Amino acid sequence: YVVGQVSGSLGAAAAPAAPLARLFRAAAPPVLVAVPGENKKRKRAEEGNKVSEDQSLSVVEEPPVKAKKVRKKERSEAEKKLSERENALEQADEEEDQKLFQNKVKQKKKASQAITKSVVNSATGATAKQQKRKRVADEAADRRTVFVGNLPVSCTGQVLKSLFKKYGQIQSIRFRSLIPAEDTVSKKVAAIKHKVHPNAKFINAYVVFKEECDAQKALKENGTEIASGFHIRVDTASKTSSHDNKRSVFLGNLPYDICDDAVREHFHVCGDVVGVRVVRDRSTGLGKGFGYVLFENIDAVHLALKLNNSVLMGRKVRVQRVADKKKAQKSPGQSRAPKDRIDKKKKEKSCSNDSFVGEKATPLKKSTKPKRLKTTPRNKAGKNK
Repeated sequence: YVVGQVSGSLGAAAAPAAPLARLFRAAAPPVLVAVPGENKKRKRAEEGNKVSEDQSLSVVEEPPVKAKKVRKKERSEAEKKLSERENALEQADEEEDQKLFQNKVKQKKKASQAITKSVVNSATGATAKQQKRKRVADEAADRRTVFVGNLPVSCTGQVLKSLFKKYGQIQSIRFRSLIPAEDTVSKKVAAIKHKVHPNAKFINAYVVFKEECDAQKALKENGTEIASGFHIRVDTASKTSSHDNKRSVFLGNLPYDICDDAVREHFHVCGDVVGVRVVRDRSTGLGKGFGYVLFENIDAVHLALKLNNSVLMGRKVRVQRVADKKKAQKSPGQSRAPKDRIDKKKKEKSCSNDSFVGEKATPLKKSTKPKRLKTTPRNKAGKNK
C-alpha cells in the first residue's frame, strides 16, 4: 500500500472508504497449474544406478589410493634412513671438528705450559745461579774476614786499624755483641753513639781484608794483650776454624759473670793457652755456664783434666775432654757391645761353684750300613712262648 492511501483514510469526511476497502478486501483465488508427475520406478532406478556408480567408483578408486599410501610410506622410510645417515654424517663431522678444536686447545695449552716451564726453569736457574754466586762470594768474604773477640768496650775502629793495618789493606770493620744501654736503642745506634750498657765489659768485632793472605797473616795477633786484662782472640770467620779438639778442654759450671782472662789465669799453670771461649747470651752478654780452653800442646790437656772440681770464683769447675761429633755418632752401637760382654762375665762369676755345669755332648755318627733283622732260633722261640 501507499502511505498516502492510509493517511488519506484517516479523515472520514475528507476521504472515501473505497481505498480501505481495496486494502482489506479478499484476494483473488490462486490459479493451480498442472505439472506432469514422475514415475516412482524411474526414481528408484536412477537412485540405484547412482549408488552402483558410486560403489563402482569407490571400488575402482580404492586401489590407487592404497598404492599411493604405501608408496608414501616407503618413501618416508627411505627418507628417514637418508635423514639418519645425513644426521650421522653431520654428527661425525661435528665430532671431528670438536676433536680438532680440542687438539688445538691442547696444543696451545702444552705450548703455554712449555713456555711457562721454560720461564720458571730459567727463573729457577737464574735464582740458583744467583744463590750459588752469593754463596761463593760469602765464602770468599769469610776467608778474608777475621774474628776478634774479648775486646774492651772502649775499643774503637781506629785502634783496630792501627793494630791490623800492618798485615794488609783493611776493607771494613764491624763491631758485634754490643749491649745497648736502653732497650729502645738498636745495637747499630749504640755502636755509633757509644751508648753501651754499664755492666758490659767486652765486645767483639770483624775485620775484613781485601786479600785472603792478609787475613791469614793477621792470625798472629791471637792472644795479644790490648789492655790490662784483655787478651784478644783472633780467628778466621770461615767454617774451617783452627780449633783442635785434641788440644782443647770443655769447662762446665762456670760463673755467669766470669771473664775470659780469669779462665786463662786459672789454666795457665797447665801450659800455654792459645784461646779461651766462654759461650754467652747475645742479648745480655752474660755467660751460659760453659766454655772451652784451647792449649798449644796436647800434654797440657792431661794437666788440665786434673783441675776437675777445682774452685774458680766460688764454683767447682767441671773439666772434660772435647769429644768429636763424628766419633760420637758412630760409637753408640759399638759402645754397647763391651757393656753386654761385661754384664755376661759378671753373671758368670756370680754363679756359685756348687752349681752344676754341664758339658756339650758330641753327636754320634750315623752308620751308613743297612740294618739287618735279628732272627731267633726256633727252639728259643718256642721256649719264650
